[in-house]
Amino acid sequence: MVCALRLKRESEAEKRNIAMSMLLVLFFLSFFSTSHAIWLTLPSSGTKCVSEEIQNHVVVLADYVVISGGTDYTHTSTISVKVTSPYGKNLHFRENITIGNFAFTSQESGTYLACFWVSHNHGGGDVNVNLDWKTGIAAKDWDSVARKEQIEGVELELRKLEGAVEAIHENLIYLKGREAEMRTVSETTNGRVAWFSIMSLGICIAVSALQLWHLKRYFQKKKLI
Repeated sequence: MVCALRLKRESEAEKRNIAMSMLLVLFFLSFFSTSHAIWLTLPSSGTKCVSEEIQNHVVVLADYVVISGGTDYTHTSTISVKVTSPYGKNLHFRENITIGNFAFTSQESGTYLACFWVSHNHGGGDVNVNLDWKTGIAAKDWDSVARKEQIEGVELELRKLEGAVEAIHENLIYLKGREAEMRTVSETTNGRVAWFSIMSLGICIAVSALQLWHLKRYFQKKKLI
């Protein structure tokens, strides 16, 4: 009886550990691999941008469409879209459109920028745009993977979790590298500030000594001392 109770407790503890592990994986999946549905309101003049910091070799997919605010769908306003990389490379550019999409694999780490502005506003006023932005695991076509590898159900979910773990590992390595870069920059800045402070103090002491020497010569010349 004691052995049976002990086995039952160990089984329940193992189930709880598995459940906690899956919750942690799902949490990190939602944190590191994102899928955002964004509603943008574009002014009649000016530009509105969406940015996201993305590391290297990450797939990005996005769909956008102009949402008509009235009942006259034949005169829907048109927009222009431009997507740029952290170093200013043009990844996507379209003019006078109402619907579109873009996809790319990031070749450099940094902030990617998608900017929208109104090309022709037939109805006047603001223009609404719906943007569906997906990165990482969220951008992967799991239906195609399931058909190609003939997997479904639990096996497909396990494959998604495996992809999530790989994404988490890569992001942790990326964050570790960024932390090392920031630490190096901070140490270099502190060293330069310390040398600048020492040089400033030395210059102040030298100028003070020069002033005292000049005042002493002046008083001696005037025979005040």
